[in-house]
Amino acid sequence: MASSSSPPEPQRISAPIALDRIRRLFARPERVAQSQFLRREIAGRMFERLSLIKIDPVRVLDAGCGEGDDLLTLRQHFPRAAFLGLDAALAMLSEARQREARSWSGMQRLLHALRVRGQHRSATSALVCADFGQLPLKAAAMDLVWSNLALHWHPQPHKVLAEWARVLRVDGLLMFCCFGPDTFKELRDVAAVTGHHARVLPFVDLHDYGDMLVDAGFASPVMDMEKLNITYSSATKLLADVRAFGGNPLEDRARGLMSRQQGQSLTHSLARLADRDGRIGLTIEVIYGHAFRARPRVIGTGEPIVHFERRKP
Repeated sequence: MASSSSPPEPQRISAPIALDRIRRLFARPERVAQSQFLRREIAGRMFERLSLIKIDPVRVLDAGCGEGDDLLTLRQHFPRAAFLGLDAALAMLSEARQREARSWSGMQRLLHALRVRGQHRSATSALVCADFGQLPLKAAAMDLVWSNLALHWHPQPHKVLAEWARVLRVDGLLMFCCFGPDTFKELRDVAAVTGHHARVLPFVDLHDYGDMLVDAGFASPVMDMEKLNITYSSATKLLADVRAFGGNPLEDRARGLMSRQQGQSLTHSLARLADRDGRIGLTIEVIYGHAFRARPRVIGTGEPIVHFERRKP
């Protein structure tokens, strides 16, 4: 006898990413510190885009907040808002708390030097350690969801976008960026030719993210992309930065450390890509997206919602 239940949703994954591996990779802030130059550069470009959108959010979520640098800048843009920083790595949140404390202490010293009296709101954010694909928040709790270079670390980005839509109020704004498919393409090409076990995440394409946003309930998403080229004086420095950008979280990655011979083979292959000045290029494809939470068209049971407006006299 056939079952009347509907078939399960197909398993959609961007890559076989192990979330526990992600937590371990980002458990030591000092390990990723040298890649901060890229995060700060891309954050600046995101804030340029944000400045063109007129919003005055009351509640702001930074999903994948890391060390909290974006929280500090978001507070400058929206000083009256309440902020929540969420990250899967507890050590990152500890660093974020320390940075906010230093920032607040510095502001207090400045106000004291200027002899500004009166009460001033504490410049601290609520911080939560959790998976941003399963937010511990009620529906429609946020006015702005911000995420800088975090979405590509989740194996099911369509579920993450649906969850971000859930916690946004109607007309709330999502603004995010993540790596695109051509990121680290030089390393991927060299590994393919040499047969080396170094693997690079198969990052999701811009158009696929656009489709996911529409499926999640966002209205008219705006997507764009740019490619940055970082040059290095040595293959060793290039590989160190790639590890600092996050490393390899794949479940099917090769286990164990590479041998000395393998390491030399990889660095020599990368060195052959150097230009006349001895510089080796590394491509970073950055995808930017923003969209507003659309008014729902159906209720939970799938029945359509009909909106009536009073007729103008």
